[in-house]
Amino acid sequence: MSDRFGPGGTSIYSPVSGTNFDTNVGMFDPSSYIKDFMGKNSYPPTVRDIQTGCEISSTSVVDYNLQILQREGYLQRRREVSRGIELLGETATSTLRNLISIPVVGSIAAGEPLPLANTEQWNDTDFDNVDLPPFLTKGKENVFALRVKGESMVDALVGDGDLVLLEAIEQPQNGDMVAAWLKDREEATLKHFYLEGDKVKLVPANSYMQPITVAAANVSVRGRVVGVVRTM
Repeated sequence: MSDRFGPGGTSIYSPVSGTNFDTNVGMFDPSSYIKDFMGKNSYPPTVRDIQTGCEISSTSVVDYNLQILQREGYLQRRREVSRGIELLGETATSTLRNLISIPVVGSIAAGEPLPLANTEQWNDTDFDNVDLPPFLTKGKENVFALRVKGESMVDALVGDGDLVLLEAIEQPQNGDMVAAWLKDREEATLKHFYLEGDKVKLVPANSYMQPITVAAANVSVRGRVVGVVRTM
């Protein structure tokens, strides 16, 4: 077991993970705090949450101790996501009961439109499912997931291979990111939606790509994006 500590820190022992940690301001057991936080909220804390909740002097101390937990195999971190802490092994057991199952119904273009199965036929039993914490769906019901193909939404932090979580709706607000079905092509695309009179403009979040403008009667919105699960 590691016994390395941060500069000027004091070693303490965590009974949850069985690991020594560094602290500059008294007792600091991040594994216990993370587990309690996720049990109450069904989503992981940010580094700032841990700093505040454990009354730690700085986020750098939190980060150092999280590195120890990750090195020892008790959690993994996705630094590009603010709540990218995932507990592993027995430490995660109590949080797994809170996960919800979301059907992954196919792929969608973030570039040129591509064919998508008729959403009226979507059924949870027909597709693979992904188990996710409830906070990712923002409390929405009738949520499904699509795998993104393409780079047209990168400025909205949606990249190739990511999963977008969508609430099944038909009447979005201007500016919403939607899965838009183009009836004449029988294809779907992921874009920002803008209704302009009898036209709909589908706008990418990529300065190198151009909007798609079509007749409003030719567009059927299948869902509005409520969350993103990013790939590494």
